[in-house]
Amino acid sequence: MSADPLSAEVLDALATLDTPTICNALEIVAPHRRAYGFTTSPLVCPDPDTVMVGYARTATIRAAAPSGRSGDDDLAMRVGYYRHMAEGPRPTVTVIEDIDAAPGYGAWWGEVNSSIHSGLGSLGVVTNGSIRDLADWAPGFGALAGSIGPSHAWVHVVEFAVPVTVHGMSVQPGDLIHADRHGAVVVPVDVAAEVPAAAAKIAAAERVLIDAARSPDFSIEGLTSLLDPKGDH
Repeated sequence: MSADPLSAEVLDALATLDTPTICNALEIVAPHRRAYGFTTSPLVCPDPDTVMVGYARTATIRAAAPSGRSGDDDLAMRVGYYRHMAEGPRPTVTVIEDIDAAPGYGAWWGEVNSSIHSGLGSLGVVTNGSIRDLADWAPGFGALAGSIGPSHAWVHVVEFAVPVTVHGMSVQPGDLIHADRHGAVVVPVDVAAEVPAAAAKIAAAERVLIDAARSPDFSIEGLTSLLDPKGDH
């Protein structure tokens, strides 16, 4: 973490906003982040009500071939991985990069791992890999995934607590993640408390345009006036 954990009030306030609104607000409070820090390809979201705001726990996985490690080494890797997932501060969001040539060949995520991670304090997962067992998924555990598939194949953890990239979003362990059905974004911790107020300012400005556009007397002249109130056109 690059800063102290945020208060519950700030995290709760961020959770009331959708991810596009977060991205909009970051254009005000962190304008240099306008063109990066968010997912840039579609992800599957089984539950449209999913909202996740938490600190990233990261790993890379493969599934197309066995790990090549001994049984003892596989166990040590898995235990170390789960220890990383259990580390504070909470809440957490698990961010997993599938580094197979064809991501999603095998699913790390299903009934078992959604339950384990939920029990360890994770709100959900953001991954370019696949998920399965949707009917038996841990209650309330969120998911944004690259695909849905039937098998776990040879899925195994390659590394954990490492930088990862998921659908264009680069994530460091401990980064603050906001995610919902639209995608995910890294929220800089040092400006996170400013995001709700910036979002409210944007919403107020947008409401003027939306209300005007939905009125029966809306016209291009009225729109031009709203876009350029000084009349410089």
